[in-house]
Amino acid sequence: MIHAEPLLLVPGLNCTERAFAPLLPALWPERSIVIANHRRGNSMAAIAAAILAEAPPRFALLGFSMGGYIAFEIMRQAPERVTRLCCLATMARPDSAELAALRRRMLALAAAGKFDAVAGANFAHAVHPDHQNNEELRAIHLGMARETGAAAYIDQQSAVLHRPDSRPVLASIAVPTAVIVGEADQVTGVDGATQIAAAIAGARFTIIPGAGHLVPLEQPEATAAAIRLWLDQP
Repeated sequence: MIHAEPLLLVPGLNCTERAFAPLLPALWPERSIVIANHRRGNSMAAIAAAILAEAPPRFALLGFSMGGYIAFEIMRQAPERVTRLCCLATMARPDSAELAALRRRMLALAAAGKFDAVAGANFAHAVHPDHQNNEELRAIHLGMARETGAAAYIDQQSAVLHRPDSRPVLASIAVPTAVIVGEADQVTGVDGATQIAAAIAGARFTIIPGAGHLVPLEQPEATAAAIRLWLDQP
C-alpha cells in the first residue's frame, strides 16, 4: 500500500538522483518518491520556488548537503506544505571565510573550463578516509558532476555561496525532524549537524559510522534505516 505522504528528495551540490539510488529499494514500496530538479536558478529562493511549483501539495522533505540548504528555504517559503523534515549531511550556518574562499576558487576554475578538475579535486574531501581509493564511488561522484555540467554547477555554487543564514529558522520547525551525518563528514561536519539537532525540538540525531559526506552512497543500509525511523515517527 502506498503511503499518503509523498517523500521529496533534494540532491546535493553537483549531485543527481544517483546520490539516492542505493536508498530507494528500502523507501519506495510504501510511499511515492519525488526527486527534485535543483538545477534551475542561481539563488536558494529561485531554486526552492521552482521545486515547490512542481512538488506535491504536502510532502515529507529530505535535503542532502546543498539540498538541506534548499530544504531550509522551502521551510521559509512554504512551511505549511512540509509534514516532516530530514537534514542529511548538511548545516544551517553560513560558510566560514575559508570555505567561502574555496568555493570562489572552484567557481573560477569551472568558469575557466576546468570543471573536471573541480569534480576530481572534491572527491577526497567528500568520503570517509577508508573510501578514498574506492574507484566505484569515485566514478559515481565524477559521473554525477558531468551529468550536472559546468553551467548548472556554477549556478548551484553561486546559490550556496550567497545563501542566507538558516539558523534563525530552526527553532520554528515543529514537524518530526531527523538529522543524519557521517562520522567523518569533512564538508558540513558533525558539528554542523549537531547544531541543527540541538535547535529543533525533538529532533532525532544519528551519526553514521564509516561514512563521510557522501553518506547515502557510502553507507546506504544504515542511512536508509535512519530515514525509515524518521518516516515511521508519529
